[in-house]
Amino acid sequence: MNIKGKLIIIGGAVDKGSFTEVSFDENVANNLNFFEKGILKRMINESKNGKESRIEVITTASTIPLEVGAEYIKAFNYLGATNVDVMHIQKREEAVEASILKRIEEADVVMFTGGDQLRLTSILGGTRFHKILLEKYRNEEFIYAGTSAGAAAASQSMIYQGASKEALLKGEIKITSGLGFVDDVIVDTHFVKRGRIGRLFQAVVSNPMVLGIGLGEDTGLLIKEGTKMEAIGSGLVILVDGQQIKNTNLTDVSLGEPISISNLVVHVMSQNDTYDLTSGELVIGGETIKETV
Repeated sequence: MNIKGKLIIIGGAVDKGSFTEVSFDENVANNLNFFEKGILKRMINESKNGKESRIEVITTASTIPLEVGAEYIKAFNYLGATNVDVMHIQKREEAVEASILKRIEEADVVMFTGGDQLRLTSILGGTRFHKILLEKYRNEEFIYAGTSAGAAAASQSMIYQGASKEALLKGEIKITSGLGFVDDVIVDTHFVKRGRIGRLFQAVVSNPMVLGIGLGEDTGLLIKEGTKMEAIGSGLVILVDGQQIKNTNLTDVSLGEPISISNLVVHVMSQNDTYDLTSGELVIGGETIKETV
């Protein structure tokens, strides 16, 4: 399928936004930690109509939606994008209201905030709202953007539970279906700061055809045509490839026991590096690296 839309998935760092500092206006240069390397600016530049694009911020995942929504409006406004509004969808019936669906149909960009990704899938999954987003992503110059929970929910498979310190004990990671904007990957967020590498290892070893993507704070991936990924932001993107796994004890051990894995491949991406989901080619500083399967 020729995907016309773009995905921007971000590792988080600002569940409550970047403008909680009381001295924002006086110290603006020090308060742009969320997009100090231009993630939100890149989002605007990649959108169909640039600063004139219609942007809808979706706060469904958050437990403090009013605060989060206001801070994102302030962030986008600071970057020159003023055609921005917020949708505080908290129940499934709200996701099928005619006025809400009309706004989604007219949007050039949707930005899903952080919070609980299970709220996104349980409230929005399978609704007309969800289907319109998928149709627009596949057939229009449209951007689905998400940070933290919004990023985790973007893939077909989604991690929704699992403590980092217990991540490599069998059964500690819980996976369900996401919103399905990108196939054959699974995304984890706040990756470096919260030490979630073990969560991604278990997710991949249980289904080695899925590429694990770990997004650090203030770091994201821009995905074009459904397969071409570019690292954006100031931190790291970790890719976990299980296709070359030689052996694992996953099916031999009992629930709660440690998992062993042989020959798991890990890549590390930083700003401007690219990876092609189809070919498996990683480009770092102009050098192409392709793993032999």
